[in-house]
Amino acid sequence: MPQTDTHTIIDPEHHDGTSDATPGGEPTQRRPGELAFGAFLLIGSLALLWNAYGIAGFEALSSPGAIPMATSFVMVVTAALVLLRTSRLPPDRTETISRDILPPVVLIFAALLIGYGVLLRPLGFLPTSLLFLVISIKLLSRRSWAWVLMISVVCLVVIWLIFRIVFTVLMPPGIVPEAEFIQFFRNMIGGGAS
Repeated sequence: MPQTDTHTIIDPEHHDGTSDATPGGEPTQRRPGELAFGAFLLIGSLALLWNAYGIAGFEALSSPGAIPMATSFVMVVTAALVLLRTSRLPPDRTETISRDILPPVVLIFAALLIGYGVLLRPLGFLPTSLLFLVISIKLLSRRSWAWVLMISVVCLVVIWLIFRIVFTVLMPPGIVPEAEFIQFFRNMIGGGAS
């Protein structure tokens, strides 16, 4: 197999090593899961059209539901055209969902993001973000624990300083007494300046 660097191995059966703006797969073949995804888009667009109709019905062009209905109608038409075009293509037998569409790393990160969302309120921003960074950097880098922890903590401190201190974005405090730390440092700076 051709090798581009010490970490990336290109599989010539699925990728030639070049990069372009076109997504993978052959334009004359249907990728695995593409038909089901097209059907999902059409069903979702129909549901949005129904909800938009529920706003005000077909009262007038200036009614509150006119723009949402027009937008969702365009979504229904385009999703139906995509589904029709996709259904006419022969399936690509060289690709699989688990290897080419949803490899394990994508599923792992989807689970990590769901876990992040679930743990954010009870644990708070700092511990949840640190946990997410440690796991994701360890999975992607395969470096030592010391390196992973150092990079995770540095990234978290930079993110926290930018969003919490510079932009004063309020984040879920959780189990870390973040407000007390900030007040302690403000008192130190204020006390030392006078």
